Amino acid sequence: MTSQSELQRVALLGNHLPRHCGIATFTSHLADALAQALPAVDTFVVAMNDAGRRHAYPSRVRFEISERDSDGYRRAADFLNVNRVDVLAVQHEYGIFGGKAGAHLLTLLRELRMPIVTTLHTILSEPNPSQRAVLDELSSLSERLVVMSESGADLLMRGHGIAADHIDLIPHGIPHVPRGNGSKDRLGVEGKTVILTFGLLSPDKGIEYVIDALPAILSVHPETVYIVLGATHPHVVQRHGEEYRLMLEARAQQLGVGGSMVFHNRFVSQDELTEFLSAADIYITPYLQPEQITSGTLAYAVGAGKAVISTPYIYARELLAEGRGLLVPWRDSGAIAREVIDLMSHDVECQAMCARAAAHGVGMTWPSVAARYVATFVRARAEATERRRSSFRARTLASRPAGLPEIDLRHVRAMTDDTGMLQHAAFNIPRYEDGYCLDDNARALLLMTLMDDAGADDPGLGQSLASRYLAFVSHAFEPNSGRFRNFLSYSRQWLEPHGSEDSHGRALWALGAVVGRAGDPGRQSLAGALFHAALPIVPTLTSPRSWAYVLLGIDEYLRAFEGDSGVESLRAEMAERLLGLFQRTSRPDWPWFEDSVTYCNARLPQALIVSGSRMHREDMVEAGLRSLAWLVSLQVSADGHFAAIGSNGFYRRGASPATFDQQPVEACVTTSACLEAFRVSHAAHWTDQGWHAFNWFLGQNDHHQWLYDASTGGCRDGLHPDRTNQNQGAEATLSFLLALCEMRATRPFVHANPALAVEPA
Repeated sequence: MTSQSELQRVALLGNHLPRHCGIATFTSHLADALAQALPAVDTFVVAMNDAGRRHAYPSRVRFEISERDSDGYRRAADFLNVNRVDVLAVQHEYGIFGGKAGAHLLTLLRELRMPIVTTLHTILSEPNPSQRAVLDELSSLSERLVVMSESGADLLMRGHGIAADHIDLIPHGIPHVPRGNGSKDRLGVEGKTVILTFGLLSPDKGIEYVIDALPAILSVHPETVYIVLGATHPHVVQRHGEEYRLMLEARAQQLGVGGSMVFHNRFVSQDELTEFLSAADIYITPYLQPEQITSGTLAYAVGAGKAVISTPYIYARELLAEGRGLLVPWRDSGAIAREVIDLMSHDVECQAMCARAAAHGVGMTWPSVAARYVATFVRARAEATERRRSSFRARTLASRPAGLPEIDLRHVRAMTDDTGMLQHAAFNIPRYEDGYCLDDNARALLLMTLMDDAGADDPGLGQSLASRYLAFVSHAFEPNSGRFRNFLSYSRQWLEPHGSEDSHGRALWALGAVVGRAGDPGRQSLAGALFHAALPIVPTLTSPRSWAYVLLGIDEYLRAFEGDSGVESLRAEMAERLLGLFQRTSRPDWPWFEDSVTYCNARLPQALIVSGSRMHREDMVEAGLRSLAWLVSLQVSADGHFAAIGSNGFYRRGASPATFDQQPVEACVTTSACLEAFRVSHAAHWTDQGWHAFNWFLGQNDHHQWLYDASTGGCRDGLHPDRTNQNQGAEATLSFLLALCEMRATRPFVHANPALAVEPA
């Protein structure tokens, strides 16, 4: 049985002061409390840095991770393992870790050999698929999960099927706040009734509803002052500047209550916060997020024995139960005013409520909370599984798989100018004389959108490039014909009245992805308008590949607008058309859509798999899987590597397939289709096929040569019978990056790859 005396080194992972956020404050105070509770134990912190930022941390912070640096998480795992940490205490909030839904954290945790205790600061009742997947794996990797409320535990058990004996309830820690209002004179509010709201400002705080209540409050109690204490959240400042704070200040002036308000626009220290809390008579959290499962500010106010008014978010309903505070409806300034006036007018009842809150807060002080964490650490050590230890032994640093390359956009940037992405390159140098095409700019737009959705390491760059490629797609659209043009000369002259059907389909696919995945409202709105403007021509298209691209684009669009009956009807029509083609052409020895296997082949079965899955059409899914399995069986070299059907003749029924030239786009589309087949069928062999196709880029091909050029970030244009094409054009580079992006986003695959070959010098 593990005892407290066996703890020698404890690490905390999370944000840390002087970074400005609630998680940083919590981690810092928990580390302080643990150091006092375990003076003989070495307690230190691994700190998360927001992108592009470094902080002047105290000495207890011994390792830093930039949230978007995926390699940094692996280095942190090595650091923790080498330092023989006994327990890692993770402070989890989706937004502080990189990757989609913070999935980079899992890269670190999978490598650890010590038990993990994870404190969940956010638990969603309706997580999206990515958030659910992350939390489910996080639970499986953690010996213990810590929640701060009974509601949080209930959400884990009901929403994620987590057993009750895997969960520990430990309240949010609070500092000691002296009772009384002795600090009012030091703050310049002596003789005033002080209403306080503190914490980082953001539009979901609902502070405007307290401001709207002030005229009614002041009409009864004119000596009232409302203090809003805290800086605007750094992420809000980054995206929207001080728009919210300035709106609040303007609102106060318009209502004539500016003289009764104080805005302290700064992140305050613990001592300053204690002073403001001591001076407060009433504390208000008018927050607008019903699912909020914890609130350090509310915990502090209750523990300080303050009269508290709050909107009924989850944590407030639980913490203010049994008469410890008052709840008001959402966005109801009239109710706020009535409750404030009532509290000020009934001192005896108000003091009784404050006493109940203070009594409840006794068990929430940091020394009490630290003692409970120590007990959880001891329990986690006792429950540390042999699975974790044996898993680590089987995956030493020497034998760890090489994994996947990082996404490198250097060549994409080199191939992109103010107009868009150029088509071709001589070696790795753009060829201006070949101009631009819609096909490549649509592919590039799709890549940027997938990267943004997955949690790009440099979202600013991705968003800038995405806007440029979307502008190209928009410029390519000809409203009178409802068609896209494809080829644009370097002198910015369109070279045809309208482009190919395939380019039209690719553009719709990229636009659908922007609508379904992009986080920028401007890009989404423009993409949506173009998507709908380009749909009417779709039923006239005759190219099966254009049908497939359209179906993939419709699937992306319906991620955001499921229930759009017009688009769903078009999907049904085009999917039936593709299925009908397969049924008319296929034979037992030729389960394919056409009498030849030509280019971008795997997109045809992929479109059936995706559409059939969404439409609950097993016949479509089965046809897609059968045709894809046949295609995969064709694309195997004599020594077992992926070998795409060659473009010098392709493969006609009754003839022999062409061996060369092998194009990067075929490895890309096969990788993508196999990953989709796994997501739909859950058949594990599709993961092997996905790796099989992808590793063609990394030297597992007929020439045993890397197509991906790590020195430039580009991809060579293909395999000839006698050599590798050294040019690095847009299609090849985008094909590699699209396949890589999908491989990295498909979490179950990324640590199953056999060790990769080393690129020759």
